[in-house]
Amino acid sequence: MNAQKPLHSNMDDLLADDPKLSNMISEIQELYLDDDKPWVIGYSGGKDSTTILSLIYVAVSKLKKSQRHKHIYVISSDTLVETPMVVNMVTTSIEQINTHAEKNSLPITAHIVIPKMDQTFWANLLGRGYPAPTQSFRWCTERMKIDPVSEFILDKAERFGEVVVVLGSRKQESNSRKGNIEGKEVRHTDGTLKKAAREIKGSKFNRHSTLTGALTYTPIEDWTHDDVWMYLLGAPAPWGGDHFELFHLYKDSTTDGECPLVTDTSTPSCGNSRFGCWTCTVVTKDRAIEGLIESGNGNEWLIELKKFRNKLYESTNPETKDQYRNYKRRTGRVQYATRGINNDNDIIVKTIPGPYWMKQRQEWLKELLSIEKKLNDQGIKISLIHPEELYAIRREWMYDPNEPDWADTLPKIYREVYGVDLDWADQDAGAFTQADADLLKELENKHEVPYELAMKLIELELSMDGLSKRKGLYKSMGSLLNRDWGALEDIKKKMDANKHKPGLKALDMGYDEKLKELAAEYEKISS
Repeated sequence: MNAQKPLHSNMDDLLADDPKLSNMISEIQELYLDDDKPWVIGYSGGKDSTTILSLIYVAVSKLKKSQRHKHIYVISSDTLVETPMVVNMVTTSIEQINTHAEKNSLPITAHIVIPKMDQTFWANLLGRGYPAPTQSFRWCTERMKIDPVSEFILDKAERFGEVVVVLGSRKQESNSRKGNIEGKEVRHTDGTLKKAAREIKGSKFNRHSTLTGALTYTPIEDWTHDDVWMYLLGAPAPWGGDHFELFHLYKDSTTDGECPLVTDTSTPSCGNSRFGCWTCTVVTKDRAIEGLIESGNGNEWLIELKKFRNKLYESTNPETKDQYRNYKRRTGRVQYATRGINNDNDIIVKTIPGPYWMKQRQEWLKELLSIEKKLNDQGIKISLIHPEELYAIRREWMYDPNEPDWADTLPKIYREVYGVDLDWADQDAGAFTQADADLLKELENKHEVPYELAMKLIELELSMDGLSKRKGLYKSMGSLLNRDWGALEDIKKKMDANKHKPGLKALDMGYDEKLKELAAEYEKISS
């Protein structure tokens, strides 16, 4: 389709030319007028959600002012790592919608929701060391998409009793979406089969599968790909402008689809190279980004983001991920997995890797900040990571369960890249320094106590300093002492010495005895 200008100069001409479309507008109006339940429109900036938003916008604008009796919330989810072009387009649309709606007395407001700053992609990956998402461990969907959207919807449901969530889902898009629309069981991202939205007999609405007080409405469920584009390119956008930027974005990316508004795990967060997070490692290649780069149009700077994303993807390779990740889990324990080889006659035992090594997280943060500064210096105004995320990451590093960063390296990394300091809050700083960590390293061999263990015990003592009753002290000490401390080879030797088989919980009897000695000493001091 060679798009230069809308097929019709205004929406009225388009409706007059398409009776089926006119009937849909009437259906939307009837449903809107039927009750007092406010509507929430899921708007991702893609073709399907833009179509939904436009249809409802047109329907409400054609009602008498006195009939516009209930509010419509337009909600867009920004994970803070979205494809930059999509972010810019959505932000512009949101501003246009709010301005136009207020000017024309439409009960419509558009909102952008974001994840909590301690639950963003970078707070989890760089802060906590979570591995880059994969099909089997897609931790990002719930934290970054479902939770912010659900919180907004549930707030409105609690306030008004019930709300109607309007989605741009189409049966043609995928089997999972078709199943969700039709109320069948669908496979969620955790691999389980769960009931989709529940059908309400005699109603155009379904009950949401997980959100109490939320109904769902999918007006274009039977539309085809061509139906969507014919509508979007048929007339100008009702809030101003047109949809040709969106059309060219799809054309340049050589992809078909969008990242939908995600309200539960039955909806694929993206995948299949749909517009979504530029950091997405669930797919092998981000063909959307690659298409934008290959199209030219000044998008060559995306190569920097592509290279960084590919580095994250490489860390998910089963053959090499041990290079990137700690042999201990965030629980402080070494866990093992066994699998049969040679027709199960032989057993191979491997450690299950934990979070990324602190050194790896530090290197990636420095590289991410360097890319951000480079692009900004080139005149490309973009924020790849926000100061609030850096604050959250700093706290995670300082109190990391395996590698506490007493050196407080994050402000140093930022200063090295940008040459200035952010407003680092004093309370974010740890009570200890690099000199303290170095001293504990020197004492490690002398006393045969891993310096990381000593660090965590000192942190525990500080956390209870000044308390009249140190409730849970022994339990906390026991938890720390029962972790797997030291190098992996040392841990394996201790397990062999204690006659524990790989795969079973390794208990260091030496630390257990030391706990009893420490408890006895503590009782003497306290008495």
